[in-house]
Amino acid sequence: MLTGAVREIFRTNLAVKGTERVLVFTDRPTKRDVVPDEDLQRWSRLKDVAMLTAETGRGFAREVVFYCYPSRGGHGVEPPEGLWRAAFGERAVDSLKEKRLLSALIRKKASPEKTAEAEEIIRRHCAEAVDVVIALSNYSTSHTRFRDLLTRVCGARYASMPLFDAGMFEGAMDVDWKALRKRTKAIAGMVGKAVEVRVTTPNGTDIRLSKKGRKAFADTGDLRRPGSFGNLPAGEVYFAPREGTAEGTLVLEWAPTRRLSSPLRLTVRAGYVEKVEGEDEFALTLRERLAERRENANIAEVGIGTNDRAARPDNILESEKILGTVHIALGDNSSFGGEVKTPFHQDFVFFRPTVVLTYRDSSETILLKDGRPVQPL
Repeated sequence: MLTGAVREIFRTNLAVKGTERVLVFTDRPTKRDVVPDEDLQRWSRLKDVAMLTAETGRGFAREVVFYCYPSRGGHGVEPPEGLWRAAFGERAVDSLKEKRLLSALIRKKASPEKTAEAEEIIRRHCAEAVDVVIALSNYSTSHTRFRDLLTRVCGARYASMPLFDAGMFEGAMDVDWKALRKRTKAIAGMVGKAVEVRVTTPNGTDIRLSKKGRKAFADTGDLRRPGSFGNLPAGEVYFAPREGTAEGTLVLEWAPTRRLSSPLRLTVRAGYVEKVEGEDEFALTLRERLAERRENANIAEVGIGTNDRAARPDNILESEKILGTVHIALGDNSSFGGEVKTPFHQDFVFFRPTVVLTYRDSSETILLKDGRPVQPL
């Protein structure tokens, strides 16, 4: 059963060919990773899923490279040099190091000029890069320069599966992919035309932000085209709000992998979280992360779930895909149209949202009302 589900990733989602090279990678916990026992058990099983995925892939691809590295400690942190070598090839990474660019990229300190220089080096060596990536690390690499260079410059197809649990194969992964694609693109079309978005929830969330000039992306699970990138499980429409425009309040009832003992209240001003209030211990964790860099408090992303088979609220990879939910992320958005670079990206899911879209002519459309689509999708 499990092997058959893994085969579907290679066959249906990525359409891997017998001439292609595939990279499957994961990470392992270190002493600095303080996580609950339940999370640690899921994390240990994640390596088993990654190894099974790599072994299954050898029946589809010319070559499968498996790589495991020590945890980088958070979502959005760049992976280590060894994974860059596995993905881009030795010559590309040696050239980046010779020009003193790799370290700047990994630390997310590269200037636009240095980033452009790095892109040109990567472009010259794209023939040596892998064709397909299946990212089964616990911490997400979605919002990294590593992922961006692989997909945008080299045209690699990239399935990002952080926090993945094998149980998802029988839930959010067992979806009608054609229907999901149609629904997600319909919502993306509506969101894409908006210039402002307002999100409210019954528990007190009320935030308004600008979408002017920002593209709405559709994560459909279809990763067959060169340069495709998305999550598996899939099912969301997302965009990077214009920096400095978010105003309002976010009320969190869920951390990424558990329900909070009591809600947290985040005050948002001029695009940044200015205050975190609440008694759950996660409040301290969040305050510490936001204090590390001003950019970590940036309102980085707004997403809308579109997967009718997604259901579990205790794993952010799946919960943000639940049809009729909204997720809002803090931190980095530089890899999908934003301007903020920081080694941090954390999503939070909001249930029963009402989403109002405002268009250029000041007209409004209610996309979701109390978590339910107002118009047929």
